Amino acid sequence: MKAQALNQILETIAKQHLFVETLETRHSDRLDFHDVSVWGIKAALEAAYLAGQQSQQTK
Repeated sequence: MKAQALNQILETIAKQHLFVETLETRHSDRLDFHDVSVWGIKAALEAAYLAGQQSQQTK
């Protein structure tokens, strides 16, 4: 998987499950640190795991 595709998948997961607008560093505590629920973390990890499984199936 190319780096650009991986970054897009990770950013999509962050937006959908963690409500983080971007994964880019913005050099501001207010913008770079987020309060995240444990269920949001779990959902994001599950989504990342499933994305990994899907990427293996397409090879």
